[in-house]
Amino acid sequence: MHGKFLIPLCLLVSTAALAQVQPRFESTPSAPSAQSHGALDSNETLFTVLAAVNVGGYDAEIENPSGSPVRKAVRDHLQSLKLPIIEEIRQFVHAHHQTDPGAELGQYISYALVVEGPPDFGWHYRNIVPPDVEGIQDFTPLLVRFYREANIAELWKQVEPQYDQAIEQLSRPLANAILQVNSYLRNDTGGYLGRRFQIYVDLLGAPNQVQTRSYLDDYYVVVTPASEPPVKRIRFAYMHYLLDTLPLKYSDKVKEKHALGDYALGSPVLEEQFKTDFMLMTSECLIKAVESRLDRNPGEAIEAMREGYVLTPAMAELLASYEAQEESMRLYFPTLIDGIDLKREEARLDHIDFLKTRSDLTIRHVEREVAPALTGVDKTLDDAEKLYLARDVAHAREAFLRALRETDVKSKHARAYYGLARISLLEKDPEKADELFKAALEQDPDAETKSWSLLYLGRLADSQGWRDEAIESYKAALAVPGVSDTVRQAAEQGLKSAFTNTKK
Repeated sequence: MHGKFLIPLCLLVSTAALAQVQPRFESTPSAPSAQSHGALDSNETLFTVLAAVNVGGYDAEIENPSGSPVRKAVRDHLQSLKLPIIEEIRQFVHAHHQTDPGAELGQYISYALVVEGPPDFGWHYRNIVPPDVEGIQDFTPLLVRFYREANIAELWKQVEPQYDQAIEQLSRPLANAILQVNSYLRNDTGGYLGRRFQIYVDLLGAPNQVQTRSYLDDYYVVVTPASEPPVKRIRFAYMHYLLDTLPLKYSDKVKEKHALGDYALGSPVLEEQFKTDFMLMTSECLIKAVESRLDRNPGEAIEAMREGYVLTPAMAELLASYEAQEESMRLYFPTLIDGIDLKREEARLDHIDFLKTRSDLTIRHVEREVAPALTGVDKTLDDAEKLYLARDVAHAREAFLRALRETDVKSKHARAYYGLARISLLEKDPEKADELFKAALEQDPDAETKSWSLLYLGRLADSQGWRDEAIESYKAALAVPGVSDTVRQAAEQGLKSAFTNTKK
């Protein structure tokens, strides 16, 4: 869209006391349409899909005054055309009606996010069809005809200024919220491990909706009209984008607290996914704990516990120590988890008074990350990494070695050697680890594997007192394009002082 509607850079540049605050705003993100720019935008593909279903009979909360007048204007215009394709779309919408209003809108939002833009609306992600899209895959031929016959390209030009106005109204409060989160979490200004965060404003859906999706490295938030900007709910989604990967990355530490998750089983209002997935529970509790600190409201943490998010009060209390030091949350997270005292929390949770109804009745519809099923060497490497994280060293080594036999692709070999090198570190064999990290660097590694290998080589050199060699490795790690915040901070620390512990 238009550059002036990017979240203004000036709103995301903090003072010296609030360093590292700007999220990654891409000029050409990996989004469903090449027309998408920035972190806050409108989207022609989304508009086309929802214009079609609106004229086809989607009328949830059509009379709600919080909705946009654009919705009715678009419906009236399209109905006046009396096109045969509209009747076909009406039959399709009726056949795929969902009784849950959030799911009714959600299936079409998901569809719009995983297809390319007009005029062909082909699939954007290879091998990804979200579960709620599986039943409406055959919508594409109708949409192609609708876009052409209803001259949606011209209609989009006419209504786009209304979208721009809605974006402008949301821009400043949203920028302030993102600034607040980035400042608190000490988030790197260059993005998060290549992932992208994109917000789309949609004026054709039922009001008061904040729907989120995560597909591979793309995290989307779709916002419909509301009487008040849903800034807190978007802030919550943004924290999911930043924090969801941490429990998986440090799964060995998180599993040590798994017993506390059993207390959540008694909650009558907690969603089943949080009762069965402790990693998901941990990230949700962390986000709610951060919210309570940002809002300066300890009562929020207690209420979250009563809903079933049982780790929230402990995390909220431990965040006081996090605030008193300088590491980012990405680096501090293991310390936070270590600080959870099982006996103390068991005593706190033994007599928990669960809520009987949810405190927030307008819960957003969230679809977790959907990824294609891994096959071949990719699955072998993924299995090996999981075994390594679980510290099943014997089977992890076997899987990494198997990956070397399954392919001749150098970048895959690099990942396998990198995994084997870390196993050598666990087995206290620094010479073998050094050899294997160097082998990984000789195999055309991806940026993440290369930067981490260089960082480890620097630490290994430091452990032997080879300071010049260590500094050379740290500098090389920092020079890798797209180096992650975690590696960058560790390498910069390595340049300041020698690292003396090689155990990750």
